[in-house]
Amino acid sequence: MLDAPVDAWYVWIGVAAASVATLGVALSFPTAPPPDAASVADTVDSVARCEYAATAEHPVAAATIRIGPHRLGLRNDAGTAHATFAAGPVVPVRDGTSLAAVLRGTSPEQAFDSPAAFRRAVERARGRDATWHPADDRLLARCLTWEGVDATLVAG
Repeated sequence: MLDAPVDAWYVWIGVAAASVATLGVALSFPTAPPPDAASVADTVDSVARCEYAATAEHPVAAATIRIGPHRLGLRNDAGTAHATFAAGPVVPVRDGTSLAAVLRGTSPEQAFDSPAAFRRAVERARGRDATWHPADDRLLARCLTWEGVDATLVAG
């Protein structure tokens, strides 16, 4: 007989090892798809191309987010997704700033002393390095113009 006897210990160890390896591979697959960065970037682009003041929001299904002037990144347990903004540089906004107040509806006249101060804040925000931070449940985008300063403010 050329078959191994079923009661041999090495057969049972081999079957157990194969089962553990198969279970490990199955458990390593993500349980959810990676975040959809392209649809979020499309929402920002639709606001950035406005001729008049406009605001939009988009739900974000990601644990962390990174917003730069030209690019957006979303990350969750299933992976990381990136998308590039088609409509010019945007202004990434951090919480607790005057730009954040403007993004949430405050007029620039109330948040800043002058259009020059608004312009400086926009330039500083565009010049900062993009960093990963915890994502809100939605991304906000607002396009506005004040005294010749055009800006698309974005936060998530």
